[in-house]
Amino acid sequence: MGLKLIYEGKSKLVYDVGGDELILEFKDDVTAMDGLYKSSVVGKGVLNARVSAYLFELVERAGVRTHYLSYDGGRRLLVRKLSMIPLEVIVRNYAYGSLLKRMPLYKQLQKLEPPIIEFHYKDDSLHDPLIIAEDALAVGLLTKEELNHIIKTTLKINEVLSNVFKERGLKLVDMKVEFGRAKDGELLLADEITGDSFRVLDGNGDHLDKEVFRKTKDVNLMIKAYVKLCKALGLDVSDVVSG
Repeated sequence: MGLKLIYEGKSKLVYDVGGDELILEFKDDVTAMDGLYKSSVVGKGVLNARVSAYLFELVERAGVRTHYLSYDGGRRLLVRKLSMIPLEVIVRNYAYGSLLKRMPLYKQLQKLEPPIIEFHYKDDSLHDPLIIAEDALAVGLLTKEELNHIIKTTLKINEVLSNVFKERGLKLVDMKVEFGRAKDGELLLADEITGDSFRVLDGNGDHLDKEVFRKTKDVNLMIKAYVKLCKALGLDVSDVVSG
């Protein structure tokens, strides 16, 4: 299988393998604050690939179509090639982070019922600005039907994962998802589902996600949190860490 590197992002490498498939290779790199803080820690790529594969399989079984095809057991996922929509879709179950800055009347970790969905235009140079759905429609990023599908699907994904985490004593605070169009126009869940893209708390209120690095800038503390997340999900990490 010939691999051609076609894109390198902050956390992943993307390879074209021919046809309608790509390989996503998860890196050990860690960034925060739009790349202001950077580091690297051995094992992160494998742990994120493993979590992402597991959670993609879960939402697929719940009826959500995704770009995920298979997992090699290491740091690579085989996925469908899509035309990505340049939007980050954020669903918030509890008030946290930038939401508290925009609306300080919320209390931290106040439960949001129903969950709040936000749209952010993907552009690192602009710091992924918050936009309203009407903006996305007006400039032609997607159609009204696609918007409705994305909202419905995002809420479904959130419901599935919230329940999965709850069963394991965890709380899904918020998460970011992205979508792309297949050749036939079908919208599929894309990118990743990892501790880089969601915030989840354990029973003690401790983060098992990248928020650990955002707050401490300590990659060793972060990788311990990622290992704990994997173990909570029942994933074997013996090839990454001991004990």
